[in-house]
Amino acid sequence: MAPGSPGTGRGAHWPTGASRIVGVMGDPIAHSLSPQLHNAAFDAMGVDWVSVAFPVPAGRGADALGAMRALGIAGLSVTMPHKGDACAAVDEMSDVARRLGAVNCVTRRGEVLVGDSTDGAGLLESLRRACGFDPGGRRCLVVGAGGAARAVVLALADAGASEVVVVNRTSERARQAAALAGGVGRVGSAADVGEAELVVQATSVGMARPGGEGGADGAGGALPVDAAGLHGGQVVVDLVYHPLRTPLLRVAAERGAQAVSGLGMLVHQAARALEIWTGEAVPVEAMWAAAERLTAPSP
Repeated sequence: MAPGSPGTGRGAHWPTGASRIVGVMGDPIAHSLSPQLHNAAFDAMGVDWVSVAFPVPAGRGADALGAMRALGIAGLSVTMPHKGDACAAVDEMSDVARRLGAVNCVTRRGEVLVGDSTDGAGLLESLRRACGFDPGGRRCLVVGAGGAARAVVLALADAGASEVVVVNRTSERARQAAALAGGVGRVGSAADVGEAELVVQATSVGMARPGGEGGADGAGGALPVDAAGLHGGQVVVDLVYHPLRTPLLRVAAERGAQAVSGLGMLVHQAARALEIWTGEAVPVEAMWAAAERLTAPSP
């Protein structure tokens, strides 16, 4: 079988001089799982595409997007700190990206760069896969007001949530994020956790440091919400996926809630980007298998 055929690993001669190139850019980016998820999908699809990581310093995002035209790069996933710069650098945007003022997926169509945001759709799909949760008519609470949180707020509102409450340390940022949900959005507090049917934790609290334990912000085992408000019947999502079982998810499960890691959002937002770039159905289960292998605890 020729390199590029499904199940072959594309052989020793892959990538080729004809390989179509996509990737992810950010700063830092060496930790990103996205290239491996993309390449697992390409392998299963049997296509001669390759994904790589591009380290792009802060402030150079627009330059990197401009290089897509000259280098023939078909698509780029965009992560911190470039989502705002990407929004300003693309030629066209999806409605979702325009409303968010942020782009995490760029597609080159000839000389035209088109920006989109796949985070919100990725969360909704991960909820469907994990536990069949539909936000329609449900009370939802989002902790955080950064880029990921804003994408979640908008996606939940567009999916028909009856209420989207935003809890954040900075009230003005919470107000701006809640405004994305229109009439169903409002700023809340820790006291609202108990009334929510879905809780989405969208901050860095609980994220492990490279090579160590604890929170990226020094919070260690701190919880971003009051554990007393968690209970059975709730779905609790932590967008952190390193570690997969964060302190919040451990407590949520102990209190009877359905605990969902952030790995699903990572996989499904990446799958949506590949669908946009290739115009083909994407083997999501192959991406899931790669994600689970890459995040499995060391023996």
